[in-house]
This record gives sequence, structure tokens and C-alpha cells, in this order.
Amino acid sequence: MTGYSDQQISEWRALARRLREHSLRMVYSVKSSHIGSCLSVADVMSVLYGGYLNIDPKNPAWADRDRVVVSKGHAAAVVYASLAEAGFFDVKKLETYGMNDSPLSGHVTHTGNPGVEVSSGSLGHGLSWAAGFALAAKRQGRPSRGVAILSDGECDEGSIWEAALFAPHHGLSNLLAIVDFNKIQSFGSVEEVLPLEPFADKWRAFRWHVQQIDGHDHAAIAKALAAADADERPSVIIADTVKGKGVPFMENQLAWHYKSPNDDQLAEALAALEAAS
Repeated sequence: MTGYSDQQISEWRALARRLREHSLRMVYSVKSSHIGSCLSVADVMSVLYGGYLNIDPKNPAWADRDRVVVSKGHAAAVVYASLAEAGFFDVKKLETYGMNDSPLSGHVTHTGNPGVEVSSGSLGHGLSWAAGFALAAKRQGRPSRGVAILSDGECDEGSIWEAALFAPHHGLSNLLAIVDFNKIQSFGSVEEVLPLEPFADKWRAFRWHVQQIDGHDHAAIAKALAAADADERPSVIIADTVKGKGVPFMENQLAWHYKSPNDDQLAEALAALEAAS
């Protein structure tokens, strides 16, 4: 991604709003959870699936495609919404989310879902998967990137840092990690549960190209992606985000890691998104 226009930014914003709306309706329809995690990463997903990724929805098995691993698999609703909006399957399929016999399960699953590389949800594994994809592409001489979308809480896992050591050793310049740094994990704030700071310095010490940005600023996201592509090291983008972004009564509230909106809350949430657009 070498440039972007005001029109492109407007399209990303519109896509992010649709991703939030889809996610809200999906979680509401089956009384599911993790809506806060979906809302925080929607802007990042809108830029990735709105033009950055080298993917072909008409040919999901294209050998030269970028391989995306959404390691924070509990944010499944926004992942499925991103794939549907990108054209991997009909948006109507989102209405089956969480239902019996639907491939759209509550944690990301690859079975029956074109565009999903691996099932996820058991935290801490995604960076290793993406590193493996990147290494295979390097050895095969393919232009593919390995892309991992991480939660901040899973950066408590030792497996994340094993992969972080592995990547520069193997020269994986085609590996990108994006951390949805909303600073709330399942049992409290990151600061309370297990502080990560100095977070960016840790990645630098592991010899990664590091950028820390506003994860809701589409222009900043696009600029960071371009800078990552231009660097010869594995890259990590630490995206500072807000849990529940876009719905004021959900923002920075741990409860919305688990709760689903009722009728009135859904209406209020959708109205907030419309008012902000």
C-alpha cells in the first residue's frame, strides 16, 4: 500500500462502520460475547480487507495470497464480517452466526469458511502460524506475507515471544504482526493482570521493526502498513485502540468482553454508529 486518497479513507470508515454493525447484530442474534473485542479491531480490519491484503475472494486458494491469522479468534464476528464484505461469501451467511450446523462458530474456524487460513481462539498460537507461512513463502520464492492479528492479553503467552525470536533469525521481512492494544483482557485491564510495558521496547529488543499508532486512524494504519512493507525486518504495529470503540456505553468496559446487547442496547449502539458516520 503506497498511497491513499480522501476517498479511500472515506471508504475505509464506511467499511469499519458496516463491520461494527454486522458484529453487533451477529452477537445480539445468538446472545454471544466478545463484542468489545470486535469493535476495537474493526478499523484495522477495514484497512486490511479494504485493499491492503493480496487476496482473491474468487480464488481463496491462490498460491501467492497473503495468509492472515486472526489469533484473537474470540473476535470471530468481525472476522466473518470482514470476509463477507470482501466477497469471500454472501453477507446473508452472517445471519447464521453461532447457529447449529453453521460454519460461523463463536471462535474463528476455517472449516467451511473460505478466506480463513486456520482455526483460532486458543491464544498465543497465531504469530507462530503466521511466521511459518512467511518462512514457507520465503523458501518457495513467493511474494506472500504472513499476517497475524494479536490481542494484547495473549502477549502474556511465552509462545508469542518464541515466535518473536524466531522471525528475525530467519529474516522474515514478509511477516507482519498487528496488536490490538485495547488494554483490557478477559479478567481486567492489562495493567492489572500482567503489565506489558515497555511493550514497544520489548519488540525492538527482539529485533523487530516497531510502530505504535492510533488504531482507529485509517490514514495512520495505512501509513504504518506501507512502512512495514518497506522495512527488511519482521514488523509489528502496536495499534492503540479502545475496547468497544464506536458505542459509547461499551467503550473501555470489561463487561462487554462477555455481555451481549439486549433489544434496547442494540438499538442504542446502532444509533450511535449512525450518528458518528
